[in-house]
Amino acid sequence: MLVVFATMAMMVASIVMTALDRVASYANHLDEERSRETLVGAIQTFEHQLGATLLDYTAWDDAADNAYVHKDMAWMISNFGDMTFDSDLFDVAIVLDAAGNPMMAYSDGQPIQGGAEGYLTPAIMKLFDKVRFGQSGRVPQALGFIRTQKGIGSAGVALIRPKSGSIDRPTADYVYLAFIRHLTPLTVERISEAYVLPGLVLMPPSSAKTAVTISAPSGEKIASLAWTPRAPGDQSREQVAPLIKAALVIVTIYALLLVIIGNSEMRRVRADEANAVKLAQTDRLSGLLNRAGLTQLLEDRVRRGRDLNEDVVLLYLDLDGFKEVNDAYGHATGDRLIRAVAAGLSVLVGEGAGLARIGGDEFGIVLNGHEAKERAFALASSILAFFDEPILLGERTVVVGCSIGICVSEGGRVEGGELTRRADMAMYSSKDGGRGRWTVYDPRMDEERESRNQMEIDLREAIGRGEIDVVYQPVVDAKTFTLVSVEALARWTRRGHGPVSPDLFIPIAETSGLIDQLGLCVLRQALRQLRDWPDLKLSVNVSPGQFRDPAFVDHVATTFEEAQIEPGRVVLEMTETYFIQSPDRARLAMERLRSLGLRIALDDFGAGFSSVGYLRQFGFDRMKIDRSLVQSLDRGHRAVEMLQATVALARSLGIPVTAEGVETEQQAVILRIAGCDQLQGYLFGRPQSPEQIAAFMLRPMELRAKAAELAFAANHDGGLQV
Repeated sequence: MLVVFATMAMMVASIVMTALDRVASYANHLDEERSRETLVGAIQTFEHQLGATLLDYTAWDDAADNAYVHKDMAWMISNFGDMTFDSDLFDVAIVLDAAGNPMMAYSDGQPIQGGAEGYLTPAIMKLFDKVRFGQSGRVPQALGFIRTQKGIGSAGVALIRPKSGSIDRPTADYVYLAFIRHLTPLTVERISEAYVLPGLVLMPPSSAKTAVTISAPSGEKIASLAWTPRAPGDQSREQVAPLIKAALVIVTIYALLLVIIGNSEMRRVRADEANAVKLAQTDRLSGLLNRAGLTQLLEDRVRRGRDLNEDVVLLYLDLDGFKEVNDAYGHATGDRLIRAVAAGLSVLVGEGAGLARIGGDEFGIVLNGHEAKERAFALASSILAFFDEPILLGERTVVVGCSIGICVSEGGRVEGGELTRRADMAMYSSKDGGRGRWTVYDPRMDEERESRNQMEIDLREAIGRGEIDVVYQPVVDAKTFTLVSVEALARWTRRGHGPVSPDLFIPIAETSGLIDQLGLCVLRQALRQLRDWPDLKLSVNVSPGQFRDPAFVDHVATTFEEAQIEPGRVVLEMTETYFIQSPDRARLAMERLRSLGLRIALDDFGAGFSSVGYLRQFGFDRMKIDRSLVQSLDRGHRAVEMLQATVALARSLGIPVTAEGVETEQQAVILRIAGCDQLQGYLFGRPQSPEQIAAFMLRPMELRAKAAELAFAANHDGGLQV
C-alpha cells in the first residue's frame, strides 16, 4: 500500500512540476505578446501624433495664403523651419514645390546644409507621389517610417491647403509640406519608460521574438525596436519551486495521515472555507483584492508593524476622467480601462505590496517596512508617470489621470480604518489641488475638511434664502470707451463671517454639486436686472459642472422665458476645460444653446491649453484674452507680439476679442491698437452694484474724452510702445 502511495505521490509531483513549467512558459509568452502589442501601439501612436501635427499645420488658411497668395518664404521659415528646434512634434521640416523640389529645408531649427538629399529619400518621395497623384484618399496626406541621414523616423507629406480644402490654383503651383520626427535615443528611452519595456533599443531589422520591425512605405524593413524580456514566468517559477516542492512533501505527509486516520471530510471542509474567504475578498472585474480584502490586509500589516516596529503606508488612488470615458464610450470600455489600469499598477507595485480595487475607479496600495515611506513616494511618482501616457484599449485610445493620497502609520500605531480615512482625505486634497499629483496626509486636513463642510452647508442655505448677490463689471468699447456690456459675478456675504471670496465658495459649489443652483441663481438675477438696461448686453460665466448637467439647457431656456429677455443680448462664457474632457457632448450642448439665440464666448484664452483647434472646431462667438497675457504687456516687445498674434488669430477666424484685466492706460492703448474691440478691467471699473452701473452709464462724455486722449497718445507714439 505504501509503495503504491509513494508511486502515486511521485506521479503527482511530476505532474505538478510539469504544470508549473507550462504555466511559467505560458506566462513568459503572454508577457512577450503583451509587450509586443504595447510596442506596436506605441509605434502607431508615434506615427499618428506626427500625422495629427502635419494635418494641423497644412489644413490652415494662413499657411495657404502665405504659400499661394503672398508666397512668403520668411513666414514658412518662421512657422515651419524654426519650429523644428527642440520640438517633440517634429525635427525636420521641408517645403516642396509641385515637382518635389525643396523650397525650404530645416532640421533642428537650422537650414539643412548641402541640400536636402539626405532627407528626400526615395521612401519620402514615394509618400510625396502618393499625395501628389491623389492616392492618399480623402485627406491629401501620407505617412510612413523612413531612413534618413539622421536615422530612423516617422515622416509625413501633405498638401498645404485652406481649411475648406479648396485651392484655386493649378496643380503645377501646389505646395507641399513634409515633416520628419526621428526616433532618437531619448525618444526610445521615453517609450521604454512609459510602456514599461526594459532595455528598449533601436537596432537593424531583426526577426527576434522580442523585437518589432519598422517598415518603410515600400515594405522594406528598415529597423527594429527590441526589448529585454522580463520572463515573469521563470522568475515566479524560481521563487515558488522550493515552496511547491515543500508543499508536495507536506501534502504527501498530510495525505498519508489522512489515509491513516480517514479524515478526508475535514480536508474538504477546510478547502471550501478557504475558497469562500478568498472569493469574498476578491474583486471579480480586476482580479485584485476588494475593499474587504484591503481591510483585512491592512489589519494584518498594521498588526505586524506594531510587532516589528515597521511603518505601514497606504496609497489611495482615484482616476481622473474615468466618468467621462464611461459616459463617452460606455461601461464596457470603462471595464476594459479598469482591467488595463489594474494590470499596469500590478507591474509598478511589484511583489511584497498589497494592491486592491476599492470600488469604482479607486485603488489602494499597501506597503510596509522600515523604508516604506520612501518607497511610497517613489511609487507615487511612477504611477503619475504611467498615467501621463494614453492607454490603448483595443481600437480606442483613452487618456485618464490619477490623484493620489498617502498616509503613513509609523510603527503601526494608526489602525487600518483610520489609515484609510486619512489617505482618502489626502487623495481629495490632491484633487482639490489640481489633480494629477500626490499628497501626504496632514492633520490640518481634518480642520480644513470640517471648515469646508460647514461652508458648504451655509452656502446651500444661502442659495435657498436668496442671499447670493450679483455685481457687474463694466465692459467698454475699445474705441469710444462707452459702456457696451457688463459681466455678472456672484458675491456671498456669509452670515456671522462676512464676505467670502469667490475663489473659496465657487470651487466648493462645483465639488458639492451646488454650482447648478448657484449658476441659475446668478443668471436669474442678472436677467431681471438687464430689463432696466435696454442698451446693454450681459455676459455670464458657466462652470463645467453646469455643462455636465443634461438638463442645463432646459433650465436656461426656462429662465429666459420667465425673464422675458432676448437671448441675443446674453453671452455665456466658458473655459476650455470641458471642451477638452468631453468635446462631443460640449458641441451638442453649444448647438442647443445657440438654437435658443445665445452666444458663446471662450473665456481665459491663453491661461490653459489655448488650442487653435478648439477655436476652429467650436466656432466661438467671442474670445476673451486672459488677464495674464494683458499683465505681461509691461515686460517688453515679445509680450506685445504674442498679443498681436493672438488677436490676429482670432480675427482670421472671424472671432471678436475682449481683453480682461486692463489696469493701466498704456495697456488700453496697446490692446486697442492690437485690434481688441472690447476692454474690461479695473481701469474702467471694478465689479459694482446695479446702482453704480446706472451711474456709470451717465458718464459717456467723460469716457469719450478719455478714449480720444488715448487715441491721440497712440497715434503720436508711433505704434506700440512698452
